[in-house]
Order: sequence, then C-alpha cells, then structure tokens
Amino acid sequence: MILIPAVDIRGGRVVRLTRGDFAKETVYSDSPEAVALKWQQEGAKMIHVVDLDGAASGRRKNLGSLKNICQAVKVPIQFGGGLRSVQAIDEVFSLGVSRAVIGTKVFDLKMLKQLVKKFGDRIVVSLDVRGDALQIGGWKSQVKLMKIDSLCKELEKLGVQNCIFTDVARDGTLLGPNFEKTEHLLKTTNLKIVVAGGISNLKDLKQLKLMKYSNLFGVIIGKALYEKRFELPEALALVSEKS
Repeated sequence: MILIPAVDIRGGRVVRLTRGDFAKETVYSDSPEAVALKWQQEGAKMIHVVDLDGAASGRRKNLGSLKNICQAVKVPIQFGGGLRSVQAIDEVFSLGVSRAVIGTKVFDLKMLKQLVKKFGDRIVVSLDVRGDALQIGGWKSQVKLMKIDSLCKELEKLGVQNCIFTDVARDGTLLGPNFEKTEHLLKTTNLKIVVAGGISNLKDLKQLKLMKYSNLFGVIIGKALYEKRFELPEALALVSEKS
C-alpha cells in the first residue's frame, strides 16, 4: 500500500475543497511544483495531481502547472481533470505524466477500450461515489449506479487494471474514509484500488493497512497533510512496518 499525496490545482494555486464544493476552498500554496517537490523530498513514490478547473470545464486549464511539476519531480505523476479525449491524454503523457485518471468518461466504454488498448495500465478509472450515485463533470453531475461492483466487473472486462475509489461525502472533511464501502469493493473486484476521501489521521491509515487485501494499491492523502494532522514521513514509516 503506497501513500500518494494530492496536489489539487485551481487557478494555478494548490487548494483543497470540501466535498468537491468550489465555494469551500482553502488555498495552501501559489506554487504547485514546490509542493510536489516537497512531497517527493519527504518520501512520496507517486503524486496525485488534479486540475480542478479542467474537471469542472472538461478542458485542461492548468497545463502550465502540470508541466512545471513534471519537470520538478522524478516520481510518477498520476493526473486527472478534464481528460475527455484520447488526444487530451496523449498530451499529458507527452508532458511526462505516468498515469491518466478517467472520471467523467467512465461510461464511454468505446473510448475506455481504446485507451486501455493503447496505454494499458497507465489508464486509471476514478469512481467518485456519493451515496448510490457516481459523481461526474467535476462532481457537479451524477449518475445513479445499480451496483458499483457491477460497474467494476465491466471495467475488468475492458482490461482496466487500476481504479481510484473516492467517497465524495468524506472528501476534504477529515472525517475518516468509508471503511465499509472500501472493504466491500476490495472484496468484490480484482481491480487494484486506490482509496481517497476523508483520511484524517494515522489511525485511518493503520486500519486500511490491517485490511490486508492484495488489491489495495494505495491511499491518496490531501487535507490531512496540508493541515499537518501528521507528517508524510511518519505515515510512510507506519505503512512500511511489518504487521
């Protein structure tokens, strides 16, 4: 289980939102590349970058910041926000991105199939869930789900290997992740899962680690790091400890 610090960008600045609400924004830095470099220096093996403006508009708005991050750090960058076409994904890969995150286009099975055929496991599907609905379009729209595990089975058939699971109701709240839904998903799919939303303390990370599912690939951490609930090095030490 790897720990993946988040760098969410809006208007060229590093921010955190509460439950994806653009009206509930906290600004942490004017230099996304400096923040990414800090996480790399503290031991991060991957960094999760989101273009919030791109997610909301459908067109990437912070490519300059993304380019600066890719030039500043050597660890893999996982990037999402406004990736709605093969061309858009080609473009961010050319900047140095390692993994592209697809959210809004999750139901475009033809495009997903094409992406997986072309890029393999560099394609990551983001399942952003609030209740029984999938949030799309920068979390401004939603689509009712029958069952999330049924959707995961469809993704597996297409050859998707990696998935991010976010409980939107927990994201940016520091209330802890949704352990029940996370464990259900880990049990019912073979996809490699990255958990996001609500991490608040080291106890949360320890509880996830104790689940001991081989397909729990990683955890994205945002506000807890920015609010200094714990330091990244101590979190990395915790998850690397042998049980």
